[in-house]
Amino acid sequence: MMRGSGQRLAESTGKATSDRVLSLFVALAIASVPIVARAVSIERASVTTSDGPRSFFLARPSRAAAGPRPLVIILHGHGGSAERALGHNGTPSPLSVWLAIADREEVVVAALDGAKGGDGRQGWNDCRADAPGNPKTDDVAFVRAVVVRLEREEGIDPRRIYAMGMSNGGFMAFRLALQLDPQLAAVAAVSSSMAAESLCGPPARAVSVIVIAGTADPIVPYGGGQVKLFGRSRGAAVSIEQVAAAWRHANGVPGPPVIEALPHLGGTKDPTRAVRAVWSAPGGSVQVELMRIDGGGHIEPSVSQRYGRLYQRLVGRQNYDFESAEEAWHFFRGKRANGASPP
Repeated sequence: MMRGSGQRLAESTGKATSDRVLSLFVALAIASVPIVARAVSIERASVTTSDGPRSFFLARPSRAAAGPRPLVIILHGHGGSAERALGHNGTPSPLSVWLAIADREEVVVAALDGAKGGDGRQGWNDCRADAPGNPKTDDVAFVRAVVVRLEREEGIDPRRIYAMGMSNGGFMAFRLALQLDPQLAAVAAVSSSMAAESLCGPPARAVSVIVIAGTADPIVPYGGGQVKLFGRSRGAAVSIEQVAAAWRHANGVPGPPVIEALPHLGGTKDPTRAVRAVWSAPGGSVQVELMRIDGGGHIEPSVSQRYGRLYQRLVGRQNYDFESAEEAWHFFRGKRANGASPP
């Protein structure tokens, strides 16, 4: 049946209104958090791919390199940007803590920009076969081109390449763990899962994985199901427990885990609680970590980068007991590709 112009107008108006509301919430959230001091140099760069030029932000430590440095790839969420993820130009976020880590630990950080999908928002072609808003770009090839350039120009260590993504960016980080060559040493996914209807298949090689997920996430359900924002479907995801189990199987670390409840630092304003479970191979060369945020929403935990109340009304509660970026770096730093232990 053909829809009338009034129905089309109402749907279009509803989408535009929801987009404005989301932009307002993001603006309020950004205004409510402090800017992270940084000494790294940041520049915009690009690579040429079969989809055309693709851009990213490159952050270098202030000190001259004494040898090959690790690389951390940052992948923003659907509708976000590399600039916003890095907190550049006065728009901080929990992922902007990577800039302080980069300078302190002498890590090269590359924050990549996704491509526009069918809904006009910037994002990633992750493994979801049923996510209509995702772009159709070859984002694995994009990341590979960035890695090749940074190996050539920055002398990064090809065995110490890591990726961290938020939401759609976390789904994409899992795709990189499955398909990127050179192989990643470890990935971190925040408020993310893996596709229920997958274009990529199950994990089949050993890559250390840390998953940070809230049990009350209203967008990517902890127990699996439809990923939704403003009532619009973004495809189906498996449960977070299934994600951890799949990577435990691929990494040969069936359990039992070491479980630890983190000290509660957020006070009475933070009703959430963080519980860490870690499954390890002998020597800890390959691990799977699940940081479960009881009562947490679709939002990165952070001590210093706290989102505003209005934003949390939209995406759920933020945990204040740890820095997501610092937790990821602690997990990454001893990992090498193919499970090799540090020398």
